[in-house]
Amino acid sequence: MVVWASAWLHGAAASDDVLDALQVWAEAHEVRTAEDELASRLDLPGPEDSPAGPALLLAALRKAGAARGELVLPVAGDVRGLDGSTEFSRAALHRGEAVVLADAGLGLVPRQPDPAAEGILRWTVFELDDLPPAEHLPIGEAEHGMASAMREAASTLTDLDIAKRRPGVRNEIAETVSSRPNPSWPEDVPQRPLRILQRASEVEAILWAATDDAPGGALSASATRARTDALRPLFDSVRAARRSAIAEMVRVLADRAEQH
Repeated sequence: MVVWASAWLHGAAASDDVLDALQVWAEAHEVRTAEDELASRLDLPGPEDSPAGPALLLAALRKAGAARGELVLPVAGDVRGLDGSTEFSRAALHRGEAVVLADAGLGLVPRQPDPAAEGILRWTVFELDDLPPAEHLPIGEAEHGMASAMREAASTLTDLDIAKRRPGVRNEIAETVSSRPNPSWPEDVPQRPLRILQRASEVEAILWAATDDAPGGALSASATRARTDALRPLFDSVRAARRSAIAEMVRVLADRAEQH
């Protein structure tokens, strides 16, 4: 959503391309605002109204003056990119991801409205309070961090003897990576951030395998704590790399739009 909405706002993608790209994540996308006042301002459905489709969301973002989005991936203890103790921050933290459109003062949080409603993703639009200055992680640093994360993840797996405990772990990792959505991207998106996103998926799959206590792979309580402490920075590096890769895509799209 961050990249495609930003591309559309800069004239680098048609609305139909955006809507097609979103179907990789869910067959249907629904949109509501968190408050009636915001709904009236943006011409979107309120919290108790029937939801609208993503095409109306795009129009609302343009009406609000949005220019570019930012991906936030908050977790407990690291809520960078959020606006304090607000409804948006709580929803974003619960979900673990959100879109921030700082220039429009808006935030978007996706969620599945009903566990039984497969194929539906609902976006709630929030009005934001003052945001802290956005942190910028250069794409080179993100790539270096990912390389280090991959080496450390492999080392940790070896130290914990995970592969010996679960001989099929390599197949598990490959299946995890291949089962994830494979989104399309706007034509002008550079290849470097795409490589970083792919590596992020690979490293995350390794990390989840390392934390899986499947039969035969269980650890003692002390070993589990040691594993958690060792792998936490690696999870953080994956999140940081994803944020940086998305930010680089948005920056390139915006810069190229300004040149034309």
